[in-house]
Amino acid sequence: MVEASSPWWRTELGEVWEYRDLVLLLVRRDLLATYKQSVLGPLWQVIQPVLTALVFAVVFGFIGRGQVGDAPPVLFYMAGIVPWMFFANVINRTSQTLVWNAALMTKVYFPRLVAPLATTLATMVGFLLQLLVFGVMATVYHFTDGYGGAIGLGLVALPVLILLTAMLALGLGLFVAGLTARYRDLGFLVAFGVQLLMYASPVIFPLAMIPEGSKVRDWIVLNPMSGIIEGFRSALLGTPMDWSLLAYPAMMAVVILVLGLVIFQRIQRSFADVI
Repeated sequence: MVEASSPWWRTELGEVWEYRDLVLLLVRRDLLATYKQSVLGPLWQVIQPVLTALVFAVVFGFIGRGQVGDAPPVLFYMAGIVPWMFFANVINRTSQTLVWNAALMTKVYFPRLVAPLATTLATMVGFLLQLLVFGVMATVYHFTDGYGGAIGLGLVALPVLILLTAMLALGLGLFVAGLTARYRDLGFLVAFGVQLLMYASPVIFPLAMIPEGSKVRDWIVLNPMSGIIEGFRSALLGTPMDWSLLAYPAMMAVVILVLGLVIFQRIQRSFADVI
């Protein structure tokens, strides 16, 4: 039976819930495909942020000298790298989900939102593993170096920070996914743009080293991930949480996710013609 097409503003959230078993199946498929025939398997999720933090500690350590407080440089940089990698990976992977699942989408009907949502959840598994490793490293520093951070009131904000990061990245990924289905080169441009955006975020430097009222700080804070990364650092390192920095990212996460859902719904009607 042929049904009337749904309005452009209608999302598929209710229908996605009906296909929740398919979401879990695709999450499992993505995880198995990522580590299939790899020697170290899930350990690659740990090796990458740890090695990156070590490199940043050596190369950029002198920039933040005196600004990282009592936190060991490796923990300071890893507290910023881990959430940024989650954000970047969700955008890069969800932007390609329609292309990667083209064969499945042209043969079987399911809500198209299932694919990017499953990719986001699969990426979150690796992110949570990285947070666990961070906790282990902080514990080791506590017993070997006397570092007393990583536990503080801001830790209760960690689930909210994870949710905001996922919403922001998924919203941007949904927006790009539809365009990538038509213009494959856009995927390379997005990956490059996200990589450059990291240097406009307080990943390799603390926001505190940028003077208040400066135009540079205004531009950096305009990036919603800046407040989120600062929040992660406060939550993971036990430093005082500046709750005011989270208001703007929270608003942007909601707005971008809603816009991403609406735009994704609007342009998905022509997916079968272009993928």
